[in-house]
Amino acid sequence: METHREWLSSLLLLCVLPSLYGYPFRPPLDLDVTPRTTIYFTGLLGGRRFRGSSMNYSLLVLEDGPGVLYVGARGALFALQASDISSASPKTIDWEASEEQMNQCLNKGKDSKTECYNHIRFLQRFNSTHLYTCGTHAFSPLCTYIDEREFRFSSGFEEGREKCPYDPTKGYTGLLIDQQMYTASQYEFRSFPDIRRNYPNPTLKTEEAPTQWLQDADFVGSALVRESLSSSVGDDDKIFFFFTEKSEELTPYFSNNRVARVARVCKRDRGGLLTLQKKWTSFLKARLVCSLPDYEFHFNVLRSVFYLEASSPQDSVFYAYSVLEIQWAFEGPYMESKVDSGSKWTQYTGKVPEPRPGSCITDELRERGINSSINLPDDVLHFVRRHPLMYRQILPQERRPLLLKRNVDYTKIAALHVTGADGRIYHMLFIGTDEGWLQRAVKVKDHLHIIEELQLFEEPQPVESIVISEKQRSVYVGSHTAVVQLPLCTCSRYSSCFDCVMARDPFCAWDGLECVMVTSNHSRANLTQDMFNGMVGCERASADDQVLRRSRSVMAGDDVLLQCELSSNLATPEWTLGGQHLQGYGLDSGFRIGTDGLLVIGAQTYQSGEYCCLALENGVHVPVVVYSLTIRQEVPLRPTQPPLTTENNWTSPQSNSYPTSLSPRFEFLSVRNMETMYLSLIAILGGLCLVLTVILLYVGFCLQGRGGKYSLRAEKKRVAHMELNTISNNCNGSARDGLLQVVPGEAATSPNKEPLPPAPPLPAPNSEHEFINGFSATLPSVLRKMNGNSYVLLRQSDGDTVSPLYYSFTEELSRILEKRKHTLLCSKPDESSV
Repeated sequence: METHREWLSSLLLLCVLPSLYGYPFRPPLDLDVTPRTTIYFTGLLGGRRFRGSSMNYSLLVLEDGPGVLYVGARGALFALQASDISSASPKTIDWEASEEQMNQCLNKGKDSKTECYNHIRFLQRFNSTHLYTCGTHAFSPLCTYIDEREFRFSSGFEEGREKCPYDPTKGYTGLLIDQQMYTASQYEFRSFPDIRRNYPNPTLKTEEAPTQWLQDADFVGSALVRESLSSSVGDDDKIFFFFTEKSEELTPYFSNNRVARVARVCKRDRGGLLTLQKKWTSFLKARLVCSLPDYEFHFNVLRSVFYLEASSPQDSVFYAYSVLEIQWAFEGPYMESKVDSGSKWTQYTGKVPEPRPGSCITDELRERGINSSINLPDDVLHFVRRHPLMYRQILPQERRPLLLKRNVDYTKIAALHVTGADGRIYHMLFIGTDEGWLQRAVKVKDHLHIIEELQLFEEPQPVESIVISEKQRSVYVGSHTAVVQLPLCTCSRYSSCFDCVMARDPFCAWDGLECVMVTSNHSRANLTQDMFNGMVGCERASADDQVLRRSRSVMAGDDVLLQCELSSNLATPEWTLGGQHLQGYGLDSGFRIGTDGLLVIGAQTYQSGEYCCLALENGVHVPVVVYSLTIRQEVPLRPTQPPLTTENNWTSPQSNSYPTSLSPRFEFLSVRNMETMYLSLIAILGGLCLVLTVILLYVGFCLQGRGGKYSLRAEKKRVAHMELNTISNNCNGSARDGLLQVVPGEAATSPNKEPLPPAPPLPAPNSEHEFINGFSATLPSVLRKMNGNSYVLLRQSDGDTVSPLYYSFTEELSRILEKRKHTLLCSKPDESSV
């Protein structure tokens, strides 16, 4: 089913909908949630990393009490300090498959790079002193015990084929509950999927005939719900398993589609006496439905599940299905299928035997002499065998997806309760993607607000596990190459009141001076936080303190870009000139408003003034940057005055008065030297053109088969040597390798003339706030105007981080040049441009 990379992910136990052949699904734009901020790898705050000698850090087990994070990887286990996973030397157990076992795996036709290793698939606490672990062991699973204090194997190895799958890629989930092991997977090569209790006796499994309970199931998670606590009917605890399997229902859409399921069994189930002997007597399953209202699209593939436990089971959530809704489905009508006719499953309308099939043992049944599943009547057990599927479908809490995101493949989810400054409890979610991003989101009312997305790894790789520690205030993420520890929040990232409040992070609030963690303040009366709207509580005066102020001074007729980068992806830029709102989109309007700034086209003196860029978010305008733009008709000449008698012959750069005379450093700017300077420049350029012409001739030889290094030699008294090296030393290199490197040699001079004077240095800007032709000299990659007639695109190396917004005006400038190229070029040689 997963035939396209471009699919829509839905956050309800991370269900996903693959695109159909030729019909990729497109949701309404208002449902495609955008993260408020994007934090790249280089901008992460407070992150710590662990990377051992192994790979595939896919299994994380956190024990908050002792402060230990256990990690299961490929061929190794680790015990890390939860407070700082990068500190000290971690405790390590190397557990590789033997060479003999790896050779046997290879002889079975398995992959030597992935499958023929020992992948740790199970690691949980067994008792107060020991852990229990299982690994694939090169397609021959083994299990063993670990001494917690010494962190070493404390016993011999046990056969693991009933507890752990052979294949490291098979869906698998397992729990150790009161020293009983519950697992679900497709264990062996040709076996059917199975849910088992395999330690200790009695062992139980699912039925395979005459009705197969599981249809090519792929398991993603499991959880224990202790319904026996404070139960008024003496009910039993239940274990829930989540998976995706082939559809058995008769539907008008996709008859062979896969569907999301939840199954449950009773913890004290002991199987039947004769019927369903060593089989579950309490196994029932139901369909999980996640769909868009008014759209015939369902999200059917489960990727991850997280049990967010509350004070009572009825208030707990399998994000985002409530336990109460699941209980309601298992108490409803059954489905039936006529095995002989091969028809699809339909609702069962016949008589249901007593006691209710699939139910756990309660006080009422004990009073009737049914103390365990062994005492259940045969007609009840026969009914359970043929009717494992429930008719009612389980809908999410909001009756629609909580989060929709196009072109993102979610892989893992974790959640926790957070108390905001208003005293309300919010659900905070951490969602991992297949490209190594982590999204921090909060449920507000009936939808999800993504606070930020964090790039955890330089190289894209799936997030394979997420665990949260409230004690350490950390979230831990496991992937193919490393384990990452991040703080639950980084309130210090928000530098202003508006930024802090608009983030709508339940961990953070504004205390009047800075953005702080809510839990760090004993009194919350002075904290500002607006979780529902993200707009109330900040005064405009506080915003003005954060405004950047810059100056621009350009010649009339120039085009100037006033840059305005917004920190929030949800904000839109708006501009004012002298307090008046600007709206300009055409060339005739005199300016163009883009996502990264304001472009003043062919600036005129009347366009001088104070330009302000404001970020509009949640209905609030927040000033970001103010430009004082001065447009001059001509270059001002400095007045001539008698020379100063002081030691220095120019004034302070901060002074508004002009110096009485030019220093020797700036003498070349005098009017009488301008003509000489331009003629010298023209002569230099002419010489360069001649040299480049000769170079191109030699490059022509290169294209005909000559490669490697080239040299130009002039057999005269003074030799000019110039090497042109291709980066690859191969003329037939790729386009990327076809760059030339100039290696300067000894410069040549004419025997009859003096050497040409060097080009004069460029004058330094007046201050750090001055810019050349309206552009900052520090911008990483921006179109810069040269003498009013042409533009040069300055390109950084590939390693530099460049905002994609910088290129939004490239097309616009091209059109401007096309329009002006016949009017701006001048015949006078001293006004031409490079």
